[in-house]
Amino acid sequence: MLDVSVGRSEAMDRLAPYHRLILAEQNLGDYPLVTAEQVHGSEIASVFSVDAPFPPPIPGVDGIITQSRGVTLGIYVADCAPVWVVARDGSIGALLHSGKKGTELGIVRKAIQKFSSLGVGPENLMVLIGACIRPPCYEVDFAADILNQAHEEGVTSVHDCGICTACHPDRYYSYRREKGLTGRMLATLTLLP
Repeated sequence: MLDVSVGRSEAMDRLAPYHRLILAEQNLGDYPLVTAEQVHGSEIASVFSVDAPFPPPIPGVDGIITQSRGVTLGIYVADCAPVWVVARDGSIGALLHSGKKGTELGIVRKAIQKFSSLGVGPENLMVLIGACIRPPCYEVDFAADILNQAHEEGVTSVHDCGICTACHPDRYYSYRREKGLTGRMLATLTLLP
């Protein structure tokens, strides 16, 4: 078993080969992996083309949106929610890191509005909220807030997996449960060629 009960950067270094192996096993290993710096904010970067297989994280952002095929978007989570926003026709997708602060700052709202500015209205979007910390393990139900924000922006196809990371030590890392000395799950989104 991999020991990740260390600081964030060391845990990420230890996990990197395993994350790459999982991508390869899913036939995504040949695609560049573009990640966000993740500052618990609400900024979203657009990705058009990528030259390096593992470029450095995009600074200052918690979300990435792309219309480019054959690029894998990635965010790392250990209690914050990974949120996928995808056009129903598969033409554009975004991956967001939304915890308490990012949700309060409206990262999901901003992403949905960005889709609209690119010609894809909320009625043509699907939103998925992944595993994240939830009550009673955490005092704020930001997953419910994400769900409400998506509905308020007009998205009708919203799914929340309903899983609490802190309640499942056998399956998920949890920053709160493990007091910061933990690994990170890699959430990905790829628009296949």
